[in-house]
Parts: sequence; C-alpha cells; structure tokens
Amino acid sequence: MGRLFGTDGVRGVANADLTAELALGLSVAAAHVLAEAGTFEGHRPVAVVGRDPRASGEFLEAAVVAGLASAGVDVLRVGVLPTPAVAHLTGALGADLGVMLSASHNAMPDNGIKFFARGGHKLADELEDRIESVYEEHRTGAPWERPTGSGVGRVKSYDQGLDQYVAHLIGVLPNRLDGLKIVLDEAHGAAARVSPEAFARAGAEVITIGAQPDGLNINDGCGSTHLDLLKAAVVEHKADFGVAHDGDADRCLAVDHTGAEVDGDQILAVLALAMREHGTLRHDTVVATVMSNLGFKLAMEGQGLALVQTSVGDRYVLESMKEHGFALGGEQSGHVIILDHATTGDGTLTGLLLAARVAETGRSLADLASVMERLPQVLINVPDVDKSRVRTSAELTAAVTEAERELGSTGRVLLRPSGTEPLVRVMVEAADIEQARSVAGRLADVVKSALG
Repeated sequence: MGRLFGTDGVRGVANADLTAELALGLSVAAAHVLAEAGTFEGHRPVAVVGRDPRASGEFLEAAVVAGLASAGVDVLRVGVLPTPAVAHLTGALGADLGVMLSASHNAMPDNGIKFFARGGHKLADELEDRIESVYEEHRTGAPWERPTGSGVGRVKSYDQGLDQYVAHLIGVLPNRLDGLKIVLDEAHGAAARVSPEAFARAGAEVITIGAQPDGLNINDGCGSTHLDLLKAAVVEHKADFGVAHDGDADRCLAVDHTGAEVDGDQILAVLALAMREHGTLRHDTVVATVMSNLGFKLAMEGQGLALVQTSVGDRYVLESMKEHGFALGGEQSGHVIILDHATTGDGTLTGLLLAARVAETGRSLADLASVMERLPQVLINVPDVDKSRVRTSAELTAAVTEAERELGSTGRVLLRPSGTEPLVRVMVEAADIEQARSVAGRLADVVKSALG
C-alpha cells in the first residue's frame, strides 16, 4: 500500500478514494495508536471533529465520529468551521485528538482527513505511519479490541465553537480596524460565517462574496485560487483591500485597492516588519519554503532579517519554527503561521493582522507590500505523470541541469511532486518573464515525456 498520508493529511475523491470505510478505519486506528502512545492514559479520551461544507463531509463526518466512538473516544462535533478553528479548539478544550474533514483548496468532489494531536498540533510523521500500519493490519482481517457498555464513546454537539474561536481571534489583534472597508471572499467554504463575524467585530466595514456555501460550490471560481471576482469587487466597492480564503480557511491571499494581487510572500514580508517593530519576531527570522519568490529573500535580507527555507508544506515550516523557536513562517500560497497565536496556518488571523497593520500605519496595503519586488515566476502543474520518478529520471535531471545553466545566478528551477494531488509542479524564476515561461514550458514538456 502506498503512503496514505500526504503533506496535509489523507486526500482523494470522496466516495471513490476516500470512502466511509476508510474514514472509519483510520479513525479507529488513530484512537488505538494514540492509546498505545499513552495519550489517553488516566482519563477518558475526547476528540474534536469539524468539517468544511462539502456535501461529502456529511457522511465522512458520520464515519469518523462512529469510528472514534466505537474505539471508546468521546466526540465533540463542532460542525462547519475552519481548519485552524478545529486546531484551536482541540487545544483550548483540552482534547486528546482533533479531526478536520476538508480538501482545502481542492475542487468539491475531493475531501480529506487531517488529524491533530493534543494541543492542536499536526501529528508527527511517525504517528501517521503507525496509524497507516495499524489500519492496514485490521483492514485485512485482524479483529479490533472493542469497548462495550459504558466504555463506548459518547457524541455531543459543541455549538460554542464559533464564538469561542472568534473571541480568540479578536483577542490577538494589536489594534482595531475601524475606518477600513474590506471585501472578504470566503470561497463558499468553512469560514463563511467566522471570517465576516471576526472582521466586523474588529470594527471593519465588511463586504462578502463567496459566502453562501451549499455543499457543492466550495472553491468554485472563487476564493484564494480564483482571485478575479475579489479583484473586481474591491475596485467596484472602492474598498481598502480584499482578503481571499480557501475552502478550509487556512490560507489568506489579498488584493490591494487597485485590484493587484498580494501573495503569501508579500503578506509574510508585511507581517515580519510589523512583528519586528512590536518586538515579537523572535531571532529576527522568518521561515518560508523553497517555493518562495527570490524577491522575498532579497527583501528580507535588505531589511536585516534572516530567512530559513524548508521543504514545501506548512507542516515543514511549522517543524522548523518549533525546533528553533521562530515566531513567523509561511508559504507563497498564503499559509501563514503565527506560532504565538496558532498551531497551523490561519487565513482569518492572517487577514486580520494584515488589516491591523494597514489601520495602525495609515498606509495602503499596496504601499506596505512594496517592501518586496516579486521576480517573474512561472508555475506549471503537469498532471497524470508518475510523480514518484521526479528525482530518478536521468532525462529530467539533464533537462534541469541545462535550464539552470541557462538561467545562471539570476534565476532558479524547482521541480516538485505534489503532496496532495497526482501531478508534478514545475517552477521557474528568471529576471525576465519570457525567459521564465520558455524554460518552464520546455521543462513541463520533458516531465510529460519522461514521466508520462
């Protein structure tokens, strides 16, 4: 069996790859593995379970809840909430385990399962591996040890989660947002209620789009992966800026008052300078991934800040932050982690802090984001290839070597198999956009021919 867990939990087409049986089995396995690790020792275990609005989340939630309860875990169902809200509540409620059902920015037919350990932190790789192993062992016939009578888990709805999470967000803000007009694109996702409520309570005038989830329209032409609607709305309403989330609201991208995109690198740059000014940017260091724009690295160096780069995936950013005591990290895609206030990327928190900086300084988001200049960067996703051979294909290695020779010191190449989808990402940076497009196009063709 190939590894079920990718960089962000288990994902696949709901009811095809990610079935009710798999969701139930993984949940039972997770309960047994955490019990073996001593997590439940001395008390009755509790899990927090939340989901995004996808239609498939309804039956998958039922399967997860059934699996946990059958393994003797009491379950608090928090309903539709963002991934960072489930992580926060897992910690705030003292739960032993958190489970989020979401495929984040993926299209509606997909779904996923993400487990959080006590405190709201993502499970360690070795625990995920152990869960897979135990799941497979029992899937092929070994019987589970099952509690009976009063030993089975009890299931309750926990309706205070939204207010509790919003109060947490408001409590983090260094200043109010009065006087700002902000457009929020909720991607018809998990933050459709939370994000507008938080921004409004903080004092902003809020205009929402993509805030009517029906279970089928999540990420459909809106949200952080489709910014055109937000750009148009910001200009139309003469707003100060706009914020876009993805389906589970662990991401935040922005649009300035002119309709220009402000990506995750620029957001990190703005927040880094704000945190340094407030004395909260520990070690004057920001953590980002190898996908960050070269312009971000140059901007941080120009401001006297250090940059630590990790593999792609916010879990690896988080690992580096925790290991070395850093306070801020994130990805170009808009995953931003402020470790003093969240254990995972939090799109609503990021948007609020960005707005707080605009309100505090009186400067436009466009002006604040100009601290860095994005070098031309081209990203091509190549689907339907054998992504496992990216690092072993001699043909592909030769093509990358030639591309790097052509770009010299003014650019770079990055080929990366997606951790959540069956594709290879080809990224090329260059001083000239046409050169970047040309090199990326040639490499994408080689990926298709060598790995197809």
